Amino acid sequence: MKLNHIKLTVIAVAVASSMNAQAQDRSDPNIERVQVTGSHIRRGDLEGPSPVTSLSSADITKTGVTDLIGLFAKLPIAGQGTFSTQGNSSDGTGNGGSSVSLRGLGADSTLILVNGRRVSVSPFANGIDTAFVDINNIPLAAIKRVDILKDGASATYGSDAIAGVINIIMKDDFDGLELSGKYGDTADGGGKESNVSVLFGTSSDKSSHTFLIDYFDREEILYADRDYAKSANQSTLRPNDPYATDFRSSAGFPGTIALASDSTIRLPDTFGNDVCPADQIDGDLCRYDYAPFSSSVPASQRVSFMYMGKYEINEDVRAFLDLNGQNSKTTVKGAGSPSFNELFMSGDNINHPFADDSSHPFFGQELTMRRRTVDIGNREKRVDSDYYRTVLGLEGAVGEWDWEVAYSYIKSDSVERGVDGFANSRRTQEAIDSGLWNPFEPSSNTQEALDYIETQTTRYGKSTSKSFDAQVSGPVMKMPAGELMLAVGAEYREQTISDNPDDQFLRGEIFGTEATRANGERDNTAVFVELAIPVSETFDVQLAVRHEDYSDFGTTTDPKVAFIWTPMDALSIRGSYGTAFRAPSLHQVGLGNTDESPNLVDNVRCDAIGNVNKACEPQEYTAVLSGNPDLGPEESKSYNVGVIYEITEDIDFSLDYYNYDIENVINKDTQFKFTTQGNNPAVVERLPSNIVGDPGEVVRIFDQFENLGNIKTSGLDLDLGYKTETSVGDFKINYIMNYVLNYEDIRTGGRVDTQEGQFEQPEIRWTTAGSWVKDDWSANIAVNYIGEFEQDASVRIQTDGTILPDIDSMITVDTTVNFAGVENTILTLGATNLLNEEPPFSYHDYMGFVVGTHNSQGRFVYAQATYKF
Repeated sequence: MKLNHIKLTVIAVAVASSMNAQAQDRSDPNIERVQVTGSHIRRGDLEGPSPVTSLSSADITKTGVTDLIGLFAKLPIAGQGTFSTQGNSSDGTGNGGSSVSLRGLGADSTLILVNGRRVSVSPFANGIDTAFVDINNIPLAAIKRVDILKDGASATYGSDAIAGVINIIMKDDFDGLELSGKYGDTADGGGKESNVSVLFGTSSDKSSHTFLIDYFDREEILYADRDYAKSANQSTLRPNDPYATDFRSSAGFPGTIALASDSTIRLPDTFGNDVCPADQIDGDLCRYDYAPFSSSVPASQRVSFMYMGKYEINEDVRAFLDLNGQNSKTTVKGAGSPSFNELFMSGDNINHPFADDSSHPFFGQELTMRRRTVDIGNREKRVDSDYYRTVLGLEGAVGEWDWEVAYSYIKSDSVERGVDGFANSRRTQEAIDSGLWNPFEPSSNTQEALDYIETQTTRYGKSTSKSFDAQVSGPVMKMPAGELMLAVGAEYREQTISDNPDDQFLRGEIFGTEATRANGERDNTAVFVELAIPVSETFDVQLAVRHEDYSDFGTTTDPKVAFIWTPMDALSIRGSYGTAFRAPSLHQVGLGNTDESPNLVDNVRCDAIGNVNKACEPQEYTAVLSGNPDLGPEESKSYNVGVIYEITEDIDFSLDYYNYDIENVINKDTQFKFTTQGNNPAVVERLPSNIVGDPGEVVRIFDQFENLGNIKTSGLDLDLGYKTETSVGDFKINYIMNYVLNYEDIRTGGRVDTQEGQFEQPEIRWTTAGSWVKDDWSANIAVNYIGEFEQDASVRIQTDGTILPDIDSMITVDTTVNFAGVENTILTLGATNLLNEEPPFSYHDYMGFVVGTHNSQGRFVYAQATYKF
């Protein structure tokens, strides 16, 4: 660990409570047994054999975050694949959603639970294929506690628990009324937030009822609002950097004219009344700076409600009901739709730009164009989503045995509408052919012509999950060191997913944007058994196994063994080994042909003709992606070994080593397929070229999901805690660190695609945090560190052999000050990213930073008031 890492650990906010490693007396019959995350067996000792980090509602408040993804993104265990609404674009497919990827193994390999039960996935996959639970559905005001289980848990919970489990425990025992309001703004523009919540609860000997209404509103942040991202031409923003790239689009306005017979013969539109601005002309292209019009963080609005109720039917039976719901609205903006040689103009068209110039080489020739339809406006998408969750169950006891049965129904509905700036390619081509619309003289076009080519798009999504579960647990027999505990259960679950764009998308009539199409359903049945064995007074063993039968790909059985050894009150050693799996998502199985627009390098053309038309540089291409019904599940093996040591009453720590080996990882590798099969017309469709040896400009690339390879990773989790009481107040200091020892993403053919320290894979992340309490005052400060990592492989090594410098580490400071001197009221003034640190520069994309790792919000200052009575 570097020296400056250690020095910064003295600055702090308590993010998690100190661990209590004191052993409980097994023989005390008055100890209440509770169920902890990672086990179906109720136990008296909260410290089990698996590593679990718990964050209380108070811990979450201290961080100053306004939603769950803000909290999870700061966790050192979070990694590549964690995503929020930041970076949502008019090309995105998971707009409005957020989720977390533990250990960088993917949001679809992190199981999200609410009160120990599954939540349905979003109907709109992120990045076309990543099925995820949208954690934006859960307002912070509703949360009692968040448990993070940091090892594989398929033996306990089934599919998706490869990287770990996040269990969100809701408030179900609140008594009284709490009103809370929060308002904040950023230092650099955009991103104002307001949040109001009302929490009400009553309880009696027979029943308890908790209600919550929560409203959240966030204004948009455009890339234009940030100096480092306001232009896609990073070379102008960084004039002294010879390797900063011009990412402006090759589809400009009014555009670039090319021969239909050979699109490499082209020139910028500088003819007639409407011409390409001189500062947008780059060689033979008319470019366009789309960054200022694109969302960095979209505007969003969410209204949530919750009800948690319990009723005691008799001394042995209790009924419970959970109701959750939310309506969310997200507005995503982007520049006008681009077209890349999809449109044509015949040689005898009335609007042909060279009809009166018989000497021009383009006279009488059929033309194509690279053009952006700025004349119909910039793109705007509005996503409106409804989420409902109902859980109805009974729980009780028979003697020393506890039992529980429940039925749950969850539904997510989403509608995505393109309300501005979208062109229908069929009608656009008809308007060109008839002369109604002139693409080369946009100022001459009538409103009638613009109305004819513009359209509104619609995409409908629905996800449902129905499940029935039952379990029973209790003592089987007395052993010399205590009782042998057993849990047995079963679960039946039905899932459906539908994601359907309108007919225009299905006919391929919408250019310049992406939409998915996926439909599927499955059911599965699971049975599980778990044993807690007190081998001795100081040594406990957990054994678990779960068998699942899926309707679409077969069966899987996953065991787990874990232990905790407590040789002395202050010291515990724990470990676990198990297998886990992830079923292919319904999106990955049932995806229909879907266009996406990745930045790729045409290595085949580059090798053939060199960097003609920037063939050797990253360019935006159209890739047609489809699902694969023959996919198998991902399978993993993992183990964890750790130590928990309470050095003194005031100082404690835990250190865990983890190791994962995941096989048959489901993914796509379009660049690899593009490079290795670039001359295969069944994979890469190209336009003809008159240049000798030129394979031709790419029209589209065909790809699908596959079980591509393996991922191996290992590392260390460290948690240090210190607390002290003094005459000037009580202090707590905490340091949480994740250090990646090894990360290898091994693709087809044995290629190592990503390793630790490479792009989006920092080797170290940590949070140093501390709090101070004195009478009516308290204060918190936190330092969050994300380590450096290499530039993206596509740009790291330049054509002249230069290796670009690593992407710098990033340190942000968060702080809050609280005053409780007003009766029943807590007043808070806080800031996240107090020093207004900019995200470190990255060469890989137009915004100049890594959206999936760093944050563009900047300094965010807020005030909050909470009143309880």
